[in-house]
Amino acid sequence: MTRYLSRSSIDEGLSTDVRLFCFPYAGGGASAYGRWQRNLDAHGARVRVLPIQLPGREGRMDEPRFTDLHALIDDMDAQLDEELEYPHIFYGHSMGALIAYSLAWRRQQRGAPLPLAVVLSAYRAPHLPAPQIAHPEASDEELIESLAALGGIPQVLLNHPDFLSALLPVARDDLLLCTGRPMSTASDPLRVPLHLFAGRRDRLVSVSEVVSWRRHAGRGCEVRTMPGGHFFVRAHEDTFLRELAALTRQYALVPVAA
Repeated sequence: MTRYLSRSSIDEGLSTDVRLFCFPYAGGGASAYGRWQRNLDAHGARVRVLPIQLPGREGRMDEPRFTDLHALIDDMDAQLDEELEYPHIFYGHSMGALIAYSLAWRRQQRGAPLPLAVVLSAYRAPHLPAPQIAHPEASDEELIESLAALGGIPQVLLNHPDFLSALLPVARDDLLLCTGRPMSTASDPLRVPLHLFAGRRDRLVSVSEVVSWRRHAGRGCEVRTMPGGHFFVRAHEDTFLRELAALTRQYALVPVAA
């Protein structure tokens, strides 16, 4: 069993046509996608949601976190290789988009099975400077303020010291991880369709910066804008999942490429 997926997730994933691997944003974990299966089912999606659990958080709290992007991608590629033989789609938000794209490109380079599509939200194209929520060495107060301003911390949790003390070390290491460049080049674009989502009021990643992914798309690129800011996936979750369900339905019966 891969460390990145729970046993129940793997078993349940065998019953559907397409697996939707969901990569977490900075400071987040697999629990961010806890309601997605039920809500996507309600919108008629035909996917099995498989949240990716990175080390050093939630159920893997006792494991060291990665701060080097390429080391993480190499580990994920090896650990998830067997699971990625089934028809699948990658989805990532913010840091998760960086990870999802880099993993897909890494697998393309070595001739491994690729996703039917890669869905990315709230992240700049690889040739642009990485968005910076805060400096990794910012004070706790500055980091909390930056995350809260983007909607990265639910307001109800801002006054819970235990939650914040657990979150901040994870967020700092994730900020270091995001300084790594994606494992890709515009001269060798990803040979699967790209679907991009951008928040119309995102102060960290503009719509035009998301549109710039087009130069890295070798099989087409679609951009959709959403209401809200950087964390529109939470603030407007139902609207976003309705769009995602419609998007994934077009891949439900697509055969796996040889």
